[in-house]
Amino acid sequence: MAERGVAGPDLIRVFRLLILTRRLEERFERLFKQGQIVGGLYRSLGQEATAVGTALALGPGDWLAPSIRDLGALLVRGLDPREGLLQYMARAGSLCGGKDNTNHFTVPELGILGPVSPLGTQLCVLNGIALTFRTRGLDRVCMTYQGEGATRTGASHEGLAFAAAQRLPVVIVIEHNRWAFSTRSNRVAAVRDWTDVSRAYGTPAIGVDGNDVLACYEAAVEGVARARRGDGPTIIVAETYRMLGHAQHDPQSYVPEQELDEWRARDPIRRFEAYLLERGLATPDGLGGVRESVDGELDAAVDDALADGMPDPLEALTRVYATPEADLTPWTRRSPVGYDDLQVLAERP
Repeated sequence: MAERGVAGPDLIRVFRLLILTRRLEERFERLFKQGQIVGGLYRSLGQEATAVGTALALGPGDWLAPSIRDLGALLVRGLDPREGLLQYMARAGSLCGGKDNTNHFTVPELGILGPVSPLGTQLCVLNGIALTFRTRGLDRVCMTYQGEGATRTGASHEGLAFAAAQRLPVVIVIEHNRWAFSTRSNRVAAVRDWTDVSRAYGTPAIGVDGNDVLACYEAAVEGVARARRGDGPTIIVAETYRMLGHAQHDPQSYVPEQELDEWRARDPIRRFEAYLLERGLATPDGLGGVRESVDGELDAAVDDALADGMPDPLEALTRVYATPEADLTPWTRRSPVGYDDLQVLAERP
C-alpha cells in the first residue's frame, strides 16, 4: 500500500466506501438472480479501489463521468445506494423513471454525468463541460474512466486529442483490467506499458497500482491539481483486474484459473484492511462494525427499493422529447414532435 495519502479518520471512510461498493454490488447480483434487475449487470469486483481512490481527489463543483464499473466513484460523489437499487430495477421512482438501468443517469447536483453506451464517447461530452468551466472562469475539474478497450475507439481518440490540444481541466483514468469482454488487452494495442499511449496526445501519464486505493488517490490528487492549475489533462493508468465476466451473462470461461488466483491474492479490500490493521489505524472490531453498519443500511435500502412500484406504461412518453421552440426549428420541413404532442396522442381513445 502507498505510505502517504488520506490521513486520520478519513481512512475509515475510505474503507467504508470500498465495502459499500462491494456489498451493494452483491445485492445487485442477488436481485439479478431473483429476476428483479431489468437489463444487464456489470460488476466491478476487484476494481473497487480504482474508482473509489481516484474519485476521492475531486472537490465540490467538480464533475465525474463513470464507465460501467465505477459504482464506487458514484458513491464517493454522494449517490444514495437506494437510488442505485431503484435504477437497476427500473422502478418508477428511479432517476431515469424506469427508462434505463445501470448508471445511465446524470445528477448535476452531485457532479455526475451519465455515461454513453458506446464506450469512450463520454469523454467527448465531458470535454464540453470542461470547456464550459474554463470559458466561464470556474475553478472546476472533470474526471472520467475508460477501460483499455474503450480507449481504442475513434471517439476516445478524438476526445483525448481535443482535451490535450485545448489543455482542458480533465483527468482520464484508464482502467487496465486486462480484458475487453473476451479480448485480452494486448490484442487491442501493441504496447507493454499502457502509460505509453499518452505520447500520442502529448499529455503526462501516471502509472499506478489500481488495487492500492491510496496510490490511486495520490495519482488522482496530482492529476486534479494539474488540471486545476490550467496545465491540461492527465492520463492515469490503473493496473487492475476484472475478476468476473464482462457481465452476468458472461461465465468468463476464457480466463485461466491460475490467472484469477494470482489476482485474488491482490484483492484491493483485503489489502487495505491489512494495511489499516498492521499500522494500528483500525481494529478488527472497528472494521467489523463498519461492515455491520453497511449491511444494515443496504438491507433497508433493498426493502425500500422493492416496495417501489414499476412505472406506468404511459411514462414511456415522458422526458423523451423536448417541446420545440418556433425560432429554433427553421432548418426542418416541419416542427419535431414534442412532449405536448405525445400527451395528446396518449389521451386519444
